Amino acid sequence: MKIQHSSDISLNRFSNIYFVGAGGIGMAALVRYFLSLGKSVAGYDRTSTHLTDMLVSEGADISFADNIEAVPDGYRDKATTLVVYTPAIPETNIPLSFFRKEGFVILKRAEVLGMITRHSKGICFAGTHGKTTTSSMAAHILASSPVGCNAFLGGILRNYDSNLILCPASPFTVIEADEYDRSFHHLEPYIAVVTATDPDHLDIYGTEEAYLESFSHFTSLIRPDGKLLVRTGLKFIPKTAPTVEVYTYSKESGDYHASNIRRGNGGIVFDFIGPGIEVKDISLGVPVEINIENAVASLAACHLTGQFDANRAASAMASFLGAERRFQFWVKQPGADGKVIIDDYAHHPDELRQSILSVKALYPERPLTVAFQPHLYSRTRDFAREFGEALSLADDVILVDIYPAREEPIPGVTSAIIFDHIDGPSKTMVSKSRLPEAVASSGFSVLLTAGAGDIIDCIPEIVKPYINADGQA
Repeated sequence: MKIQHSSDISLNRFSNIYFVGAGGIGMAALVRYFLSLGKSVAGYDRTSTHLTDMLVSEGADISFADNIEAVPDGYRDKATTLVVYTPAIPETNIPLSFFRKEGFVILKRAEVLGMITRHSKGICFAGTHGKTTTSSMAAHILASSPVGCNAFLGGILRNYDSNLILCPASPFTVIEADEYDRSFHHLEPYIAVVTATDPDHLDIYGTEEAYLESFSHFTSLIRPDGKLLVRTGLKFIPKTAPTVEVYTYSKESGDYHASNIRRGNGGIVFDFIGPGIEVKDISLGVPVEINIENAVASLAACHLTGQFDANRAASAMASFLGAERRFQFWVKQPGADGKVIIDDYAHHPDELRQSILSVKALYPERPLTVAFQPHLYSRTRDFAREFGEALSLADDVILVDIYPAREEPIPGVTSAIIFDHIDGPSKTMVSKSRLPEAVASSGFSVLLTAGAGDIIDCIPEIVKPYINADGQA
């Protein structure tokens, strides 16, 4: 069978788009994009979620049965149907195997994203962690300005209740550039931002060196007239065309940085400094310590577009609500003894460490309880010690079972190997089903739930005792 490359394919020729793994956050943005174009969209995912429910309500026909019968008749014509899949879907998936056997045009999600954004000025945020928040901040800044933007995000931005922003007249597209399976190598950035390169996805890359090389290759894809923004102190060596402008950033050093940082009264304010630019009194809508650096990265990327409006940018940062599950407050009772419940998507040791430190900085006088669900057997195996060290920063840890996502179990790998590395004053290991009970009996003051799996499903029961009749915390 002749394999067609994405460069040989026009998306316009397809009236039907079928997504294998439709409920993934990155896939969902593409589902919404093709629905906006008036395409017929269907797909498969393993389980029903709030996100798939939303996609169905918006017009997608999504099935949760792994069989051919679940594929609608109209999507079995290879002349009119494009199949889009995520590498997180196993090769044994029956619909995907059927499409391959019948010779359908099948593209990875990243290939399609690259095709859609190739003719715009892509502002691509890459990094082990921080890319969802920084890309969301940048999208909100640009969307709040006259130039506008299109955005394909890796989280549901609470200001828009979506992970897709469309502004056809804008030349800019904000993209969360995912390094998993080298997906970001399908992009052609106008502005590339690299937030972190701590090793991850070693099941794909094998070694730290290969992981770092993938970021070097990503920067080599920047357009000759483009720009690179890199957090100071990263290990990888950027590779760019000689004409690409390179800038650095961090919280307090680099070409772009924060100055005059003020914390108090539940807020964080700072001055944004960069080449030829100073914006005073940037107030963070989500006032946690890590967001100072995230804000510097997003403001710097927007400044590098040449379409920067300082006043609108400052207003946008103040009104930014964050992405769902990125340091999201669920309960924030008043008073020194009021309960606080925060949920965060942190699933890498460095993310988890930063999340814990950010909460402790907000509530320095109060004990912190962390409920953590490890994500992936391979990540647990590779970073058990680092996870244990991060969790040791908490006063009380409740550890639940591993969320497997796309993986099959690995012999000997359970949450227990993280548990053994936790050296804190209190630690407990429970099943996810018993998590609400364990939290209730912990007598917590400030609670952080963390992980990229389905720990979020426990939140309604956990917060229920602290919600009034009007549904307010």
